[in-house]
Amino acid sequence: MQDDLAGLSVLLVVAEKRSFTRAAAELRVTPSAVSQTITGLERRLGVRLLQRTTRSVGLTEAGARFLERLRPALAEVRASFEALDELRERPAGTLRLNVPRIACRQVIEPALSAFLAAYPEIRVDVAIEDGLADIVAQGFDAGIRLGETLDSEMIAVRVSEEQRMAVVGSPAYLSARGKPKHPRDLHAHACINYRQITSRNVYRWEFTEDGKDFDIAVSGPLVCNDPDLMVRAAVDGIGLAYVLEATVRDELHGKRLARVLEGFCPPFPGYFLYYPSRAHVPPKLSVFIDFLRRRGSRRRRGG
Repeated sequence: MQDDLAGLSVLLVVAEKRSFTRAAAELRVTPSAVSQTITGLERRLGVRLLQRTTRSVGLTEAGARFLERLRPALAEVRASFEALDELRERPAGTLRLNVPRIACRQVIEPALSAFLAAYPEIRVDVAIEDGLADIVAQGFDAGIRLGETLDSEMIAVRVSEEQRMAVVGSPAYLSARGKPKHPRDLHAHACINYRQITSRNVYRWEFTEDGKDFDIAVSGPLVCNDPDLMVRAAVDGIGLAYVLEATVRDELHGKRLARVLEGFCPPFPGYFLYYPSRAHVPPKLSVFIDFLRRRGSRRRRGG
């Protein structure tokens, strides 16, 4: 049983990294040890779980079905061990977070050093993932996303200041093509589109006029799923981009980008930390939530 539990933990890491070498680096063991552990687990179970090639490692059909049930089960086992920390009346253990890149920059990075200094027995494991993730199935304690993307079964705690979207373009582009006065004018402009990572759909630009929300499908020479590339393309004059205001503050301040249609982009609540409503909140997550709330309160007071 002990060997099986160790093997299952290794299997999860290999499936996530899709490489024995990267899994070994994560686990701080040798690739040979990882391979032997997986081989022993497959031998005891009597079924092949991984498909090995010279370039990568993937799950077999049996392995995929097995891991689908294994992930939440092991998450419960980890939670049971970490719940013992409550008996010691101290927050400890690994706090696993799933966070998009932009939220990591705005919410996690500014708070990380002070949080870890305040709670030295907590280890923070941050997975940067711009697509929507099933935090329960993948064993995360919590995630951070914009409020409108959250499932109704999640408990959400606001952890950021208000956000705004911004339509931006380079001064050279706007000088050559003119400034749109209304969102419908965007049909005459080159626009940089964002392809949503989870749905693979091209995002429709959203606006508000006289209290009513509407969206517009735009077109242009570039479609991508990377906000950083969208900003660079806008600075280079490829077209107009529709991005979070916080991601282009430096470019706006330095006049590398200019903003248009500002009156059609009102503020909205921003980022929320979320976790399953049916889950017990472990101390490590509880103190993290309180830490972010206190930090947010100080920012709003200007402290």
